[in-house]
Amino acid sequence: MTETLFTISVSKTLARRVLTAAAVLALVSQVGAQQPATISEASTNDEIQKFCTNIADAARDQRYLLQKQELEKLQADVDARIQTLEQRTTEYQDWLKRRNDFLARAQAGLVDMFKTMKPDAAAPQLQEMRMEIAAAIIMQLPARQSALFLSEMDPEKAGMISTIISSATDPNTSKARPNTPKAPS
Repeated sequence: MTETLFTISVSKTLARRVLTAAAVLALVSQVGAQQPATISEASTNDEIQKFCTNIADAARDQRYLLQKQELEKLQADVDARIQTLEQRTTEYQDWLKRRNDFLARAQAGLVDMFKTMKPDAAAPQLQEMRMEIAAAIIMQLPARQSALFLSEMDPEKAGMISTIISSATDPNTSKARPNTPKAPS
Protein backbone atom coordinates (compact mmCIF):
# COMPACT_ATOMS: atom_id res chain seq x y z
CA MET A 1 0.00 0.00 0.00
CA THR A 2 1.10 3.36 -0.58
CA GLU A 3 1.25 5.75 2.08
CA THR A 4 1.11 9.34 1.64
CA LEU A 5 3.45 11.24 3.75
CA PHE A 6 1.82 14.51 3.40
CA THR A 7 -0.81 16.05 1.30
CA ILE A 8 -0.72 19.43 -0.26
CA SER A 9 -3.85 20.93 -1.34
CA VAL A 10 -3.69 23.77 -3.78
CA SER A 11 -6.63 25.69 -4.85
CA LYS A 12 -7.34 26.27 -8.48
CA THR A 13 -6.90 30.02 -8.12
CA LEU A 14 -3.46 29.64 -6.65
CA ALA A 15 -2.45 27.24 -9.40
CA ARG A 16 -3.59 29.70 -12.03
CA ARG A 17 -1.61 32.50 -10.42
CA VAL A 18 1.55 30.42 -10.26
CA LEU A 19 1.21 29.38 -13.90
CA THR A 20 0.52 33.00 -14.98
CA ALA A 21 3.62 34.22 -13.12
CA ALA A 22 5.76 31.54 -14.78
CA ALA A 23 4.43 32.47 -18.22
CA VAL A 24 5.11 36.19 -17.60
CA LEU A 25 8.70 35.40 -16.55
CA ALA A 26 9.23 33.35 -19.69
CA LEU A 27 7.87 36.16 -21.92
CA VAL A 28 9.93 38.86 -20.21
CA SER A 29 13.13 36.96 -20.87
CA GLN A 30 12.18 36.57 -24.58
CA VAL A 31 11.26 40.27 -24.96
CA GLY A 32 14.60 41.33 -23.50
CA ALA A 33 16.39 39.16 -26.01
CA GLN A 34 14.56 40.84 -28.94
CA GLN A 35 15.31 44.47 -28.01
CA PRO A 36 18.10 46.05 -30.08
CA ALA A 37 21.40 46.85 -28.54
CA THR A 38 21.98 50.43 -27.56
CA ILE A 39 22.81 52.71 -30.52
CA SER A 40 26.32 54.04 -30.48
CA GLU A 41 27.87 56.92 -32.44
CA ALA A 42 30.02 54.52 -34.45
CA SER A 43 27.06 52.41 -35.54
CA THR A 44 25.15 55.56 -36.61
CA ASN A 45 28.08 56.75 -38.70
CA ASP A 46 28.40 53.31 -40.26
CA GLU A 47 24.72 53.27 -41.17
CA ILE A 48 24.98 56.77 -42.68
CA GLN A 49 28.04 55.70 -44.67
CA LYS A 50 26.25 52.58 -45.95
CA PHE A 51 23.18 54.64 -46.93
CA CYS A 52 25.24 57.21 -48.80
CA THR A 53 27.21 54.48 -50.55
CA ASN A 54 24.00 52.73 -51.60
CA ILE A 55 22.44 55.87 -53.15
CA ALA A 56 25.66 57.25 -54.68
CA ASP A 57 25.30 55.19 -57.87
CA ALA A 58 21.69 56.26 -58.39
CA ALA A 59 22.58 59.92 -57.80
CA ARG A 60 25.52 59.68 -60.21
CA ASP A 61 23.31 58.05 -62.84
CA GLN A 62 20.71 60.82 -62.47
CA ARG A 63 23.41 63.49 -62.76
CA TYR A 64 24.76 61.84 -65.93
CA LEU A 65 21.25 61.67 -67.38
CA LEU A 66 20.70 65.38 -66.77
CA GLN A 67 24.07 66.21 -68.32
CA LYS A 68 23.27 64.03 -71.33
CA GLN A 69 19.93 65.80 -71.83
CA GLU A 70 21.66 69.19 -71.65
CA LEU A 71 24.25 68.08 -74.19
CA GLU A 72 21.50 66.85 -76.52
CA LYS A 73 19.80 70.27 -76.32
CA LEU A 74 23.08 72.02 -77.07
CA GLN A 75 23.74 69.66 -79.99
CA ALA A 76 20.29 70.42 -81.43
CA ASP A 77 21.03 74.16 -81.13
CA VAL A 78 24.40 73.75 -82.87
CA ASP A 79 22.77 71.69 -85.63
CA ALA A 80 20.15 74.41 -86.15
CA ARG A 81 22.86 77.06 -86.39
CA ILE A 82 24.85 74.96 -88.85
CA GLN A 83 21.74 74.57 -91.00
CA THR A 84 21.19 78.35 -90.92
CA LEU A 85 24.81 78.94 -91.96
CA GLU A 86 24.47 76.42 -94.80
CA GLN A 87 21.34 78.21 -96.01
CA ARG A 88 23.11 81.56 -95.92
CA THR A 89 26.08 80.08 -97.76
CA THR A 90 23.74 78.80 -100.45
CA GLU A 91 22.10 82.23 -100.70
CA TYR A 92 25.49 83.92 -101.00
CA GLN A 93 26.64 81.49 -103.68
CA ASP A 94 23.41 82.14 -105.59
CA TRP A 95 23.94 85.90 -105.31
CA LEU A 96 27.54 85.54 -106.47
CA LYS A 97 26.48 83.44 -109.45
CA ARG A 98 23.84 86.00 -110.44
CA ARG A 99 26.44 88.78 -110.14
CA ASN A 100 28.95 86.91 -112.28
CA ASP A 101 26.26 86.16 -114.86
CA PHE A 102 25.36 89.84 -114.81
CA LEU A 103 28.95 90.84 -115.54
CA ALA A 104 29.30 88.22 -118.26
CA ARG A 105 26.21 89.50 -120.09
CA ALA A 106 27.64 92.99 -120.09
CA GLN A 107 30.88 91.84 -121.64
CA ALA A 108 29.23 90.01 -124.51
CA GLY A 109 30.19 92.61 -127.05
CA LEU A 110 27.73 95.32 -126.09
CA VAL A 111 30.38 97.29 -124.29
CA ASP A 112 32.43 97.67 -127.42
CA MET A 113 29.39 98.84 -129.37
CA PHE A 114 28.44 101.47 -126.79
CA LYS A 115 32.03 102.73 -126.55
CA THR A 116 31.79 103.94 -130.14
CA MET A 117 28.34 105.55 -129.77
CA LYS A 118 27.61 109.16 -128.95
CA PRO A 119 25.91 109.79 -125.59
CA ASP A 120 22.76 111.32 -127.10
CA ALA A 121 22.27 108.20 -129.29
CA ALA A 122 23.21 105.62 -126.62
CA ALA A 123 21.14 107.05 -123.74
CA PRO A 124 17.68 106.22 -125.21
CA GLN A 125 18.78 102.68 -126.00
CA LEU A 126 20.14 102.16 -122.49
CA GLN A 127 16.87 103.46 -121.02
CA GLU A 128 14.90 100.79 -122.90
CA MET A 129 17.09 97.90 -121.71
CA ARG A 130 16.65 96.02 -118.50
CA MET A 131 18.22 98.10 -115.76
CA GLU A 132 20.72 95.38 -114.76
CA ILE A 133 22.10 95.08 -118.27
CA ALA A 134 22.29 98.85 -118.76
CA ALA A 135 24.12 99.15 -115.44
CA ALA A 136 26.55 96.38 -116.41
CA ILE A 137 27.34 98.12 -119.71
CA ILE A 138 27.84 101.51 -118.09
CA MET A 139 30.12 99.92 -115.47
CA GLN A 140 32.40 98.67 -118.27
CA LEU A 141 32.70 102.05 -119.96
CA PRO A 142 35.30 104.66 -119.02
CA ALA A 143 34.12 106.95 -116.22
CA ARG A 144 33.88 110.07 -118.39
CA GLN A 145 31.78 108.30 -121.04
CA SER A 146 29.54 106.70 -118.36
CA ALA A 147 28.88 110.13 -116.89
CA LEU A 148 27.89 111.49 -120.31
CA PHE A 149 25.51 108.57 -120.93
CA LEU A 150 23.85 108.98 -117.52
CA SER A 151 23.49 112.74 -118.02
CA GLU A 152 21.60 112.15 -121.30
CA MET A 153 19.19 109.65 -119.69
CA ASP A 154 15.93 110.25 -117.81
CA PRO A 155 16.99 111.27 -114.26
CA GLU A 156 14.84 108.57 -112.62
CA LYS A 157 16.29 105.76 -114.74
CA ALA A 158 19.79 107.15 -114.38
CA GLY A 159 19.33 107.10 -110.60
CA MET A 160 18.14 103.50 -110.67
CA ILE A 161 21.11 102.46 -112.78
CA SER A 162 23.47 104.32 -110.44
CA THR A 163 21.95 102.46 -107.48
CA ILE A 164 22.46 99.12 -109.19
CA ILE A 165 26.07 100.00 -110.00
CA SER A 166 26.81 101.10 -106.44
CA SER A 167 25.24 97.97 -104.95
CA ALA A 168 27.18 95.75 -107.37
CA THR A 169 30.47 97.25 -106.22
CA ASP A 170 29.54 97.28 -102.51
CA PRO A 171 31.10 94.26 -100.72
CA ASN A 172 28.37 94.45 -98.05
CA THR A 173 25.43 94.17 -100.47
CA SER A 174 24.18 90.84 -99.12
CA LYS A 175 24.48 91.80 -95.45
CA ALA A 176 21.38 92.80 -93.55
CA ARG A 177 21.37 96.51 -92.90
CA PRO A 178 19.54 98.25 -90.09
CA ASN A 179 16.55 100.31 -91.17
CA THR A 180 17.86 103.80 -91.63
CA PRO A 181 15.40 106.59 -92.28
CA LYS A 182 15.57 108.05 -95.78
CA ALA A 183 16.25 111.70 -96.27
CA PRO A 184 13.14 113.71 -97.12
CA SER A 185 12.85 114.43 -100.84
